Amino acid sequence: MIMANLRAHVCFLVSFTTFLSLISSHNLPENHVALFVFGDSLFDPGNNNYINTSFDFQANFWPYGETFFKYPTGRFSDGRLIPDFIAQFSGLPIIPTYLEPGDHKFTDGLNFASGGAGALVESHRGFVVDLETQIKYFKKVEKSLRQELGDAEAKKLLSRSVYLISVGGNDYLTRNSSVTDEEFASMVLGNLTVALKEIYNKGGRKFGFPNMMPLGCLPFMKAQAGGSCNDEVTAIAKLHNRELPKTLNKLEKQLEGFKYAYYNFFKSVSERLNNPSKYGFKDATRACCGSGLLGGVYSCGGKRGITEFHLCEDPGEYFFFDSYHPSEKAYQQFAELMWAGATDTVWPYNLKTLFEA
Repeated sequence: MIMANLRAHVCFLVSFTTFLSLISSHNLPENHVALFVFGDSLFDPGNNNYINTSFDFQANFWPYGETFFKYPTGRFSDGRLIPDFIAQFSGLPIIPTYLEPGDHKFTDGLNFASGGAGALVESHRGFVVDLETQIKYFKKVEKSLRQELGDAEAKKLLSRSVYLISVGGNDYLTRNSSVTDEEFASMVLGNLTVALKEIYNKGGRKFGFPNMMPLGCLPFMKAQAGGSCNDEVTAIAKLHNRELPKTLNKLEKQLEGFKYAYYNFFKSVSERLNNPSKYGFKDATRACCGSGLLGGVYSCGGKRGITEFHLCEDPGEYFFFDSYHPSEKAYQQFAELMWAGATDTVWPYNLKTLFEA
C-alpha cells in the first residue's frame, strides 16, 4: 500500500513537472521581439517554392543561393535578403517561410512574402500570394498564437513584434490601367493601408518600410530602353515615395501607438548606382547573372524560357545579382542602414530603436 502510494506520488510529481515545463516553454523572455515579414521578391525567402506557379516567380534553382546558403533556397539573390540580416542583428534565427510544410515556431515570427506579389490582387494574379492573402495567413497565425500562448501572452508578443513590408514595385511594373499615375498610386497605398490596419487590429504596433527603388534603372528595364534608365517608370516610383510618408503620417495620427521606420531605399540604391566603387562594387550596371544587354534578359538559371545565361565569378562585385534583384552584398548594406541608419536615411525611427521600444 505504501509502495503504491509512493508510485502514485512519483507519477504525480513527474506529470506535474512535465506540465510545468510545457507551460514554461511558452513563457517567452521578457523583452522577446518577433519579426513578421510581408511583401514581394525583395523579402521572399522561398514561399513561392510551395505554390503552383512558373519559374518566372521562383528562384529555387542554381545559381540562386550560391554564396551564403550554398544551395537555392528560393531567395531571388545569391544569398541573404534584408529580413535575414535584420533577424541576425536582432538576435533572432532566420525567420521561417510560412508556406514551407512542417511545424513552425511562430514565436520568433514568420515570413509571408511572395516573389511577384503586389498590393493589388491583379498584379501577377494566379502566380503569386498577393498581400491580401498574406494578411489572411497572418490572421491564421495570430489565432494559433492565441491558442498556444493564451490571449494575454499572444497580445503582448504581437504588440512587441516588428512588421517589415516591401510592396508596390510589382504593381507599378505590371501596371495595365488607364487611370492616372496619382490614382494608381492611391490604389496601391489604399490596399497597403487596409493591410496595415488589419495587422494593427491584431496587435501590431511597430512597422518597417523600404520605399520604392528607382524601378526604371533595373537591368531589365534598361535593356528594354536600349541601355538607359526608363524615367517614366522611375517617375511613378518617385510619386509613390512622395505619397507613402503622408499615408504613414496619417496612420500615426489615427492609430494610437503606431510607430514606423521609413527607409529611403530610393536614395540608397541611387547612391550605389551613381558611385558603385564608393560602396565596394565594381559594377552597378550589369546583372551578375542573366543574358543580353546588361544581363537584362531575365534568364538567370536557364529555366525561364531561355536556357543560356552568363554568370559572373564574384557576385559580391556586382550590385545586381539578376535582371531585377540586388546581390547579397547590396542587401546587407541596405539592412545595416534600415537597422541603425541616421535620420537622413531612415525615420522617424530606425529598426534597432523599434526592436528596443
